[in-house]
Amino acid sequence: MEKRIQPLARDAMAYVLAGGRGSRLKELTDRRAKPAVYFGGKARIIDFALSNALNSGIRRIGVATQYKAHSLIRHLQNGWNFFRPERNESFDILPASQRVSETQWYEGTADAVFQNIDIIEDHGVKYMVILAGDHVYKMDYEYMLQQHVDSGADVTIGCLEVPRMEATGFGVVHVDENDRIIDFVEKPADPPAIPGKPDSAFASMGIYVFDTKFLIEELRRDAADPSSSRDFGKDIIPYIVKNGKAVAHRFAQSCVRSNFEREPYWRDVGTIDAYWQANIDLTHVTPELDIYDGTWPIWTFAEIKPPAKFVHDDENRRGSATSSLVSGDCIISGASLNRSMLFTGVRVNSFSRLDGAVILPNVKIGRHAQLKNVVIDSRVVIPEGLVVGDDPELDAKRFGRSENGICLITQPMIDKLGM
Repeated sequence: MEKRIQPLARDAMAYVLAGGRGSRLKELTDRRAKPAVYFGGKARIIDFALSNALNSGIRRIGVATQYKAHSLIRHLQNGWNFFRPERNESFDILPASQRVSETQWYEGTADAVFQNIDIIEDHGVKYMVILAGDHVYKMDYEYMLQQHVDSGADVTIGCLEVPRMEATGFGVVHVDENDRIIDFVEKPADPPAIPGKPDSAFASMGIYVFDTKFLIEELRRDAADPSSSRDFGKDIIPYIVKNGKAVAHRFAQSCVRSNFEREPYWRDVGTIDAYWQANIDLTHVTPELDIYDGTWPIWTFAEIKPPAKFVHDDENRRGSATSSLVSGDCIISGASLNRSMLFTGVRVNSFSRLDGAVILPNVKIGRHAQLKNVVIDSRVVIPEGLVVGDDPELDAKRFGRSENGICLITQPMIDKLGM
């Protein structure tokens, strides 16, 4: 599909739904919303959806926040404050501010847009791109906008092709041979197959494109329905599938890939296991997600920090790292890292060994610590000599140990050890 000379993205607004609790990430979301969780050494999860919008040419962006939003709002203010009204750009942070009713917060994903209709109308955009703020992927929304216009759809839904029986945990779209959606089912036990591909199904990515006028009409209709749960996946989309024209957009057609990326990459990092795995995957020689692709940068808040430093070169006390990502302001002092991801400002002291460690910002790790397959929350102080990863039963008693043996470590857990 060739891009038009005049990009449709210039007449679109990206609206990011970033209010989710993210409870499956356990204590990682005790103080922050899921979209604000750190990812990839420098970024936050929400930076992927925002960067996709910016790189696609969209210059009007709104972010709806709700639960534990302070960390997210601070990040947006620090890292996404470069939009200029005089260039016809805008960046709106939209907390649940009871603008429609003095007793009503955002009741669902559709309500999070409905309550800000007047702001959307003020921008005068022709198209709305509704995005989830908690997925990791690279996508050019211009291609989806073009398909939406060319097909004459009421709604175009971004769809990920997955093995059919792995689709049971998703909202699944049932399409005909022309990719028109004939049914939309949430978490079906027997997912409908893609025509011509009996072993595959289309999972909804939570990405929707609407004509703005049509979307506003639908939101007002839904708001007047007392039986509605005010949700896109449960209410708005099924209604349009039944009464209008809904079309599937294949993610493979708009997924941005460098020369090193073989398959379309999309991850919901909503569990500790998935979060750990997606971060550790980036340490591979050729990872499935290329964050070094300068043609499609992942924008974020770039802190002014000194470079990472590795010190000491004695036997058994050598600052070293293999297959690891180490961010700025980290000091690896006579310790060794393997297959690990260190965010900004981490200190790892002598004789410690880290393997399969995802270490969030400003963590201090004491001497002689041995940490394997861990996620450590920000600002945790790891005591000297702590061993994690050798004794599953002991780990499960002290920390948040996942089904796959990944240990989540927070400061309150460390405080209970009394070390």
